[in-house]
Amino acid sequence: MAKSQPDPLAGTVATEAAIPVEEMALRLGLAAVFGVAVAAVYFLTQRRKRAEAASFVSTLVLLSILLAMVSMVIGGNIARAFSLVGALAIVRFRTVVEDTRDTAFVIFAVVTGMAAGAGAWEVAAVGIPLVGFTAWALRAWGGNGSVPATATIPPGRLVVRVGIGTDPNSTLAEVFGKYTAECRLVAIATARQGAALGLTYAVRLREGITALALTSELNRIEGVQGVEWGEGKEE
Repeated sequence: MAKSQPDPLAGTVATEAAIPVEEMALRLGLAAVFGVAVAAVYFLTQRRKRAEAASFVSTLVLLSILLAMVSMVIGGNIARAFSLVGALAIVRFRTVVEDTRDTAFVIFAVVTGMAAGAGAWEVAAVGIPLVGFTAWALRAWGGNGSVPATATIPPGRLVVRVGIGTDPNSTLAEVFGKYTAECRLVAIATARQGAALGLTYAVRLREGITALALTSELNRIEGVQGVEWGEGKEE
């Protein structure tokens, strides 16, 4: 009767030393501290308001802790590493990263989390201040971080229908100057069988101005037959 061959992977699992609970708690605690440090560096060197950055800041902290757990689960077991890669491959992130700098901080959180999980906390302890100083220096080099308030206001798509014979430049210019920070004509089309023009504008409102106020003001102008407002997109 042929002898069964030993499973090399099983031997690896059997001989792998378990991490004591106290050590596990210490590593996860360090991962949380490192994650908060990474998030703090990001928040202090970015150009977004607190409410806008809150979601990404939370993601950085949680990512550090989760990657520490992953590192401890994998340990030196190659089989577990491939299993986790396959399991995590089903995760799909639909959110588009608006700033490539954010991607660097995601990698930053991943590295610090893995360092804490692997017990190489010295790497994170030395790396966080260094990366933090570098991020601050690059932010200072790029400017003082202040951006116009209107830059944070999302653009809109405004369609104004005017009668043939009405000069939109003179008719609408005063209202646009009063209510908008940016206004650019992007499309022209005929309407009502050629009796009217449909003018499409890419518009960014002034701070404190609402789309309702703009459309109401435009509707009161003689020669304007209709106004439509919709969400736009950055170009």
